[in-house]
Amino acid sequence: MKPMFPTIRMYCTTTCPYCVMAENLLLRRGAKIIDKLRIDLDPALRQQMMESTGRRTVPQIFIGGTYVGGYDDLASLDRAEKLIPLLQSAAA
Repeated sequence: MKPMFPTIRMYCTTTCPYCVMAENLLLRRGAKIIDKLRIDLDPALRQQMMESTGRRTVPQIFIGGTYVGGYDDLASLDRAEKLIPLLQSAAA
């Protein structure tokens, strides 16, 4: 049985304002659980993030199996009214 909510993974740090904004946007759009991978606490996670995304900055966000990108990418999806459908399709 699939979970009712999509798996959302977000590489982040505790001091990143864009990470907080990304989390708040996801929660406003119906996300319930965000798996926050704290790269400031685990250097191996930073390496994993860079290898899987090709980027060095946080946040880096995955919804289901879809790589979204950073906060600007997430906000752009939301403005284009594609974020909620992505959250819904990832949960289906």
